[in-house]
Parts: sequence; structure tokens; C-alpha cells
Amino acid sequence: MSKVSTPPEPPADAEVTRGLEHPLPAGMRDLLPEEAWSRRTLARIVLQRFVLHGYAAVALPAFEFADVLERGLGTLDPEEVLRFVEPESGAVAALRPDMTPQIARLVATRLRGRPPPYRLAYEGTVLRRRSGRARKHKQIPQVGFELLGVAGPEGDLELLAVAVDALRAAGLEDFAVDVGDAGIMRALLRDVPGGAAQALSSALGKRDEYEVEVVCREAGIPHAALLRELLHLHGGRDAVLEGQRLLAGTGAAEAAARLLELYDGATSRGLAPRLTADLGDVRGFAYYTGPLFHVFADGPGEALGSGGRYDELLGRFRAPMPAAGFAVDLDRLAWALRSAGRLPSPEPSVVLVGAEGARAAMLREQGLSVVCAPAWDDAIHYARGWGHTFVVGDDAALHVATSLCCRG
Repeated sequence: MSKVSTPPEPPADAEVTRGLEHPLPAGMRDLLPEEAWSRRTLARIVLQRFVLHGYAAVALPAFEFADVLERGLGTLDPEEVLRFVEPESGAVAALRPDMTPQIARLVATRLRGRPPPYRLAYEGTVLRRRSGRARKHKQIPQVGFELLGVAGPEGDLELLAVAVDALRAAGLEDFAVDVGDAGIMRALLRDVPGGAAQALSSALGKRDEYEVEVVCREAGIPHAALLRELLHLHGGRDAVLEGQRLLAGTGAAEAAARLLELYDGATSRGLAPRLTADLGDVRGFAYYTGPLFHVFADGPGEALGSGGRYDELLGRFRAPMPAAGFAVDLDRLAWALRSAGRLPSPEPSVVLVGAEGARAAMLREQGLSVVCAPAWDDAIHYARGWGHTFVVGDDAALHVATSLCCRG
């Protein structure tokens, strides 16, 4: 940086600047340098932790042909998917609302000749139309991993162990893991007609006992009293045991036993500081086939990570095999870490007083980010404006770096 200049004056014509005040499409956003650095750091930490557990990182395209994604949309409303016509082929393509169908496509095609199990990890952004309390943007940055070809408790516990380890590596200490089993609701609602099942699922999702009763009565659905009781079964091992008692003799008994096995296995391995079970969980039951996982921490108000077993998905891609996966929402993880005062500390960066030369090159060789400024006052001003952590001068009085602690 040869000299410091003042920013240009804004255009006098207000009409010119008005269109640039909010130039992004609804739901999109920029990340300023500090935000971008924080997200990249978290993504790198979490993804690297997955890699250390043997999960090979892959890079996936931002959009696919719509029919590929629609095979694995799960419980996503089709209206959440952003579609467009691909100009070269004229086919309908879609911006990915989820990465798991892309992993399924990859395993069923380009990776098909490799021996299972498949352990794959990814990082990227998904796009959805819907917004919720803690999701103000259509862009959802994720880091996730998929375990394909390992069935039962062995795979479920590996999934949970890797997820918990990665979150701890990112600095999250106080969090709860909520476990459930989609097989419970799948079994109880198996014979319920589609429209009634959707209405009942909505009522169960809202934990609305009255609406559950009304839907069951109007549609002649059995188990109304049982469904209402399940809504209250959220807690520790006692809640799982009570669920087993209530579900004995029903089609959901096997899923309840599986949930107890998972709960005990996770507890014995110390996989979470706080472990709870939710037998009334209906999130994704039409997509997931077995255990479900949701991770909560102070701050976001919604799960910062979630996943589970989806053994039916690969069959839709003509490569049937058991599968499970987990994804971390990086924005929510950052929110939780910020609430706990545990966001990663910024790496040191230097504004060097003087011209480019051997000293700047030497500092860069040591892994430091370095920019040069012609004079001390210019260096201070620039460092404060751009969040550099140190200013280093050449004379004896300034050889000891002065910390500015500008970044948050």
C-alpha cells in the first residue's frame, strides 16, 4: 500500500445510490471480512474433524437437474426449491435445498465401484425459500457428513460420535443432543390416509393435543390417546422406558426398543454432556427411517445440527444400502459460540510501517498476513479500519508490536 487515500465522496444524485442500498435479492446477504473469516474458520475446523474420522471431503455443484434432487427431498416442501430452466439442455434444474441427494447420486454413479462403506464429507451452501425464527436467509451454510453402507446401532453411534467430536473441536461445550426415532411415528401412522397423515403430522409437530384429538376423531384414526401421551415423553432414560411400555404391542415397539439401545449406547460412550430423548418427534419421519439427532445450544433457539438414518434414499438411486448423515448449520453454530463467548480468536495480522521488502516477506513466510503503510499514523488508521491486530514499525521504539485488538 503506497499511500493512504480518503474514500470517494458519494454521488450527488440520490437516485443513483438508492438502488444500491439493498442491491441483493430477498434472502441473500454479503459477509464482511470479519464474518467471512469466522465462517471459513468454523467450516475448516468442523470439516477437518470429519476428515480425521476417515470421511473423505467432496465438492458438489450448486445446482442439479431437478429430478435428481426431487428423488431425495424428503420432507421439504417443493415450494422451497428454487428452479430454473437450464439454457443449454432446456431441462429443469434446481438450486440444491439439501446436499444428501447429491451424495446419493455420487455414490450411485461415479463412486459405485468403490468398496463400501462410503464415508463422505462436504461443505457448501443450500438455498431454500422458507424462512423461520433463526433462519433469516435463504442461504444456509452447512458442513456435513454421510455414512453409507453401515446399518444399525454401529452406524448410528458412529454418526453421533463424529458429530459430537466435531462440535467440541469447534469450541462448543454446553449443548444438548436430542435423540428420537422416526420409526415410532412411521409405524403409528402407516395406515393413515395421506391428507389425514399430513394434518396429524402438523398437529404433532406443533405439540397441539387438541388438534391431534380433532384430526384423529374426524379421520377415524386410532391411537389418539397414545399419540397425545407421546407428546409429553421428552426427557431422560425414564421417558424412553415409559415409551416402551406405552408402545408395547403396537407396530412401534421395535422402534422404541431401538431408541433405548441408542440412548444407552450414547450414554455409555459419553457422547453428549446432555442427552435427551423425544418419543413424540415427527421431524422428517416421512424421510428418515430410524434414529434422529438434533443438537441444541443457547442462542439460536433451533437445532444447530441435525441428521439421522435414511435407509430408503439410496434405493431411489438404484443403489440400495443403509445410510445416515448429519449436517451442521454454520450460522447457528456461530450464534451458539458467540452466545457462549467462544468464537474462534482471530489470527494475528500485521500492518507494517514502511515499504514492501524483505521484512514483509519474512513475516509472510511465518504465516502472518501483512500489509504495508507509509507512516505510523497511516498504519494505525488502516489497522483500526480493517481489523488488523498489530502495527509494527522499524525504529527501536516500535519493534515491539502494539496490539490493537480490533477484530471481534
